[in-house]
Amino acid sequence: MPYDPADTAVVVVDMQNGFCHPDGSLHAEPSEAAIGPVTDLVARAREAGARVVYTRDVHPPEQFEDTHYYDEFDRWGEHVVEGSWDAELVDDLDVRETDHVVEKHTYDAFYRTDLEGYLDAHGIDDLLICGTLANVCVLHTAGSAGLRDYRPVVVEDALGYITADHREYAVDHADWLFGETATLEEVAFEDA
Repeated sequence: MPYDPADTAVVVVDMQNGFCHPDGSLHAEPSEAAIGPVTDLVARAREAGARVVYTRDVHPPEQFEDTHYYDEFDRWGEHVVEGSWDAELVDDLDVRETDHVVEKHTYDAFYRTDLEGYLDAHGIDDLLICGTLANVCVLHTAGSAGLRDYRPVVVEDALGYITADHREYAVDHADWLFGETATLEEVAFEDA
């Protein structure tokens, strides 16, 4: 079933230098390889008139200093620090002024961000979610979207990951939990 571009947005999760560029602090080759499929999906959505949202995982240097439990620097090492090259979106993305960029500080792009307000203000119901990492920020964002009554569709061949089993887990879990995954080939938009 084609997506209505009037109420659909592509959500590109964390396609940043830190994850997708060979010099990034947490580079993974599959995340770099996802740049092409992600830009293809964005171009098709944009041509149809759908909205495009990019998320950026950004950590102030002191973010985890006083935390009780949640400490991404302890788990992953220091990464995508605020103001760093690591935290910037990769140059290969076609980010435009009309796109919305969400700065987030956790795995979930809805947690303490303006994403929900932006989607509601623009009448968005369906989210085509792509980006990296499949089993971390993509899956947490998709789950959070579903809990907020959006239709999260994980685009399974436009995902970055560390190992193939991580991607498979994320796709299987999203399919089982939300019933919504699609391949790039399956994504089609209604004619305007």
